[in-house]
Amino acid sequence: MVRTFVAIDLPEEIRERARESQEILRPSGGRLAIVDPANLHITVKFLGGVDPARIEPIVEALRAVRAYPFDMTVRYAVCNPPRRPRVVWCDVADAGESAALTRQVDDLLAPLGFPRESRPFRPHVTLARVKEFHPSQCSQVERTPREPLGRFRVESIKLKKSTLTPRGSIYEDLAEVPL
Repeated sequence: MVRTFVAIDLPEEIRERARESQEILRPSGGRLAIVDPANLHITVKFLGGVDPARIEPIVEALRAVRAYPFDMTVRYAVCNPPRRPRVVWCDVADAGESAALTRQVDDLLAPLGFPRESRPFRPHVTLARVKEFHPSQCSQVERTPREPLGRFRVESIKLKKSTLTPRGSIYEDLAEVPL
C-alpha cells in the first residue's frame, strides 16, 4: 500500500520564512515534532493507504479538476487549539478558492471509493505537532513574527506519496496536475 495525499506545495521563500518561525519554537518546553521545512504543504485531501494499481485512476480523476490559478497568503504561526494545542500551524487565506478546489477533489475521488470529508476545509500549514504539551509552547509561538509568511500563486496540485520513518515522513511527488 502507498500512503498518499493531495497537496498544494509552498514556494521556497515561504518555506524559509516558516523555518525561521520553527527555530523560535525549538527552545519551548514540552516536546514538539517540528516538520521538515522541505515537507511543508497544504493538504487538500488525505487518501491514506492506496493499492499501487489505483494510483493512475486517481491521477486521471485529478486531471478532471477545473479550477483557475489563484493567490494564497500564508499567515503567521498560531497554536491550535489555543488552550491545549495539538499542532502549531499557519492559517492560510484566499477568497474561498482552496475550499472550492477541495470540494471538487472530494467529488472526483468519491467514485473511486474515497469518502468525502465531513468537516469544513480549513487550509493551513503545519509547522509542528505537539507530542508533549507545555504552556511555554504557546508563549514561544507568540514570539514568532506576527506578519504573514508570504503570498503565492497556486498553479497546480500534487499527488504525493508519504513514507513514514523514525526520523519523520519522506514525501515524493507522484503526479502534478496544473490548474
